[in-house]
Amino acid sequence: MTKGKILVIGSNATRIEVRGGWGATGQYLNETVVPAMALIDAGYDVVLATPSGTKPHIDAASDSVQHFEGDQAAYDAAKAFYAEHPSMNRVLTLRAAIDGGLDDYAGLFVPGGQAPVVDLMQDAELGEILRHFHKAAKPTALLCHGPIAIVSAMPNAREFRAALIAGDAEKATELAAGWQYAGYEMTVFSATEEKVVEEQILHADMYFTMPDALRAAGGRVTTGAVDFEPNIVVDRELITGQNPRSDRPIAAALIDALDRNAA
Repeated sequence: MTKGKILVIGSNATRIEVRGGWGATGQYLNETVVPAMALIDAGYDVVLATPSGTKPHIDAASDSVQHFEGDQAAYDAAKAFYAEHPSMNRVLTLRAAIDGGLDDYAGLFVPGGQAPVVDLMQDAELGEILRHFHKAAKPTALLCHGPIAIVSAMPNAREFRAALIAGDAEKATELAAGWQYAGYEMTVFSATEEKVVEEQILHADMYFTMPDALRAAGGRVTTGAVDFEPNIVVDRELITGQNPRSDRPIAAALIDALDRNAA
């Protein structure tokens, strides 16, 4: 018998705005699969939903054994899980998840990769979902770039994002007034970690960093002292992880919160 259903929110973005054009992007394999597999092993059902109802595109930069600590068997198992497991292939739209009843879900998880910066952080339906989970104080976990998705809970998320791209931090802060997660402690992919991605993968600069964006919204953002070392921050129902190597720790923190809620 299942302990409950967990809604996993995926992105449909395949490109991201960078200074001077566009770069390829997607969702990170390990950040998606490692927590999903852990949730299932812990007795929870996983339901995947995306804005369009199609399966997320996996960023090629994440499709590597290095994101599984060099463990070939773990990488192979993750690839097979994402390709074959029903939970990764029966994808709902965000609207279908809402209409089906958000009360049915015990928790929420949003993986990273840079893709959420494109669509999820300004998606009105995700905002509706997050406001439900916030009001009900249900465990809400987001990993790496995933925490930027909580911006969508504000009513002016699209305008907030546009202000960040325009470099108008003052306007962004004004647009964030009343944000549900203002004052929450949180972490996210750091500016120095992002610089590695910009130099080695995108070969271009992004318009804003994740910490700056969440601070403009009102979040109390901290990042670890050492880049690419696991880091988790828990504040009330919100569980955030800093980077890809935080995949297992955030899964453990989410499962612990879910189990405590169910007790």
